[in-house]
Amino acid sequence: MDLGINGLRVLVTAGANGIGRAIVDAFLEEGARVFTCDVDGASLESLPPGVGRSLTDVGERDQVAAMMEAAVADLGGLDVLVNNAGIAGPTGRIEDIAPEEWDRCLTVCLTSQFNCARLAVPYLRANDNASIVNLSSAAGKFGFALRSPYAAAKWGVIGFTKSLAIELGEAGIRVNAILPGLVAGDRQRRVLEAKAQQQGTSFADMEARAFSFVSMKEYVTARQLADQILFLSSHRGRTISGQAISIDGDTRMLS
Repeated sequence: MDLGINGLRVLVTAGANGIGRAIVDAFLEEGARVFTCDVDGASLESLPPGVGRSLTDVGERDQVAAMMEAAVADLGGLDVLVNNAGIAGPTGRIEDIAPEEWDRCLTVCLTSQFNCARLAVPYLRANDNASIVNLSSAAGKFGFALRSPYAAAKWGVIGFTKSLAIELGEAGIRVNAILPGLVAGDRQRRVLEAKAQQQGTSFADMEARAFSFVSMKEYVTARQLADQILFLSSHRGRTISGQAISIDGDTRMLS
């Protein structure tokens, strides 16, 4: 299937590892030009030649400004912004969560998307196939006990996405959110291990409990997320905007 992605100029935040790296690789396979940023300098160095890169904390506006300038210069413009950066945040009861941990989680998972979008939109307006994809989570549609900062941020991403879709529709810029569920990888393992420790149970029991809320009873892969983002960024996804698209094996609730 020709997605018409060849030559698209794409900025992916936090693209050196995990889901972000899968997104970068997927766009490269389709012939897109890609720039990415990350806080992990060593992993940035492992990216393939030709991928623009910047050591950037997307929670810091001055660093985002410098990164965006470098990305646009490297790519010669911008067609697609993928706001992938995020952190798991603290695991614990609300009375035990330090305010600075709350602040950091919302900064990286939500405010960073504002930091990037506000600077990207003027460049996106210049194109006839422009899009933004924001990473939310299955936690963006259910309450998530012991993960309140993360859930609050990911709910916020959906509101941000739907608002931007309305605001930018007249400019032909579509905006969508992706809601991953249990994604295979080290980050998901760390989240489940933290919850297991908090609740005094084993990792295996916590993993089984997590799967009990997922009808497909399996992990989502980073590549499955990347493939959906490719479609939303392609000419075949030109009429899809303002959507919060679950890629989570039909998660019914979280606890």
